[in-house]
Amino acid sequence: MAQTDPNQLDAVALAPWLKQNIRGFNKLQRIEKFSGGQSNPTYRLVAESGQYVLRAKPPGNLLKSAHQIDREYRVMNALKYSPVNVPKMLCLAQEENSPIGRMFFVMELLDGDIYWDPALPELGETSKANSLRTNIYDAMNRTLANLHEVNISTVGLDDFGVPGNYFERQLSRWSKQYHASEIDRNGNVHSLISWLEVNQPEYDGQISLVHGDYRLDNIMFARQSPVILGVLDWELSTLGHPLADLAYQCIQWRLPHTGGFRGLGGVNLAAIGIPDETQYVRDYCLRRKISKIEHWHFYLAFSFFRLIAILQGVYKRSLDGNASNPKRAKTYGAAVPVMAEMAIKMIREET
Repeated sequence: MAQTDPNQLDAVALAPWLKQNIRGFNKLQRIEKFSGGQSNPTYRLVAESGQYVLRAKPPGNLLKSAHQIDREYRVMNALKYSPVNVPKMLCLAQEENSPIGRMFFVMELLDGDIYWDPALPELGETSKANSLRTNIYDAMNRTLANLHEVNISTVGLDDFGVPGNYFERQLSRWSKQYHASEIDRNGNVHSLISWLEVNQPEYDGQISLVHGDYRLDNIMFARQSPVILGVLDWELSTLGHPLADLAYQCIQWRLPHTGGFRGLGGVNLAAIGIPDETQYVRDYCLRRKISKIEHWHFYLAFSFFRLIAILQGVYKRSLDGNASNPKRAKTYGAAVPVMAEMAIKMIREET
């Protein structure tokens, strides 16, 4: 007997709810699941009234504090008048009134380009392509700086996070998440956690809205343009330390470009118009009028660990049968020990 896909949506139950809760919605015709969205499955809704995007919690038993779809909806709705472009939010369904039995929200469909390879090979090898790459990275940098300058009171997000030491809180959270997802004990990951606990810098009081997963493939660009139409995937957003976002994006320069990591390690960046890590950090600091970043190696090590914990969680869900893309999720499991070794090596070399 064929196994039912746990991520499949019940169109019959969903259609009347959408018509009732989205102004102008009419006649749901089909639902197409996007291949991305490892954490929260994401779908294209095709209706007579147009096309939309639905993002839902995954089915099954979930880790505590993960997959907070309502927070993702709230933060994007709050940013609608800010310098950070986001899709327009249309409706939110809580568990208790959801026609599919789990929380979801619906937003507008943006029509643009998402780049999955940070080297942007699809742009070509011309000088014009190199200029476009430079401008794409500059737009990402500018948008990240703008995000960290958003006045959280003005946009109504004063209570969007817990006050106090962000890294202390996050390290505790992701350590618990990792331990809950660990299949085989990895000594390097445990050593990394111990190092982070001992080497946390003193709390400096910095606080801003942070995206939590800021990277190239979570940004929609206008076609063949550096104009950002919208920053996507805000599930991990909170109030925290802005340099956590910057460091998390910058580990892409340290990950290899081969083996499914989609990093920039080993790429001749100057030849294709992409800034190196030092230049990217410098541009960010100039935009935010920061003279110097202390403890950069800690922020990078923490970012490595948080990504390890995220990937381990996705891998665990694939074993439990709840992953949005099971085949890709299993490759993430194989990446965890490689990344842990890289993080330990970085700590030894840079401290």
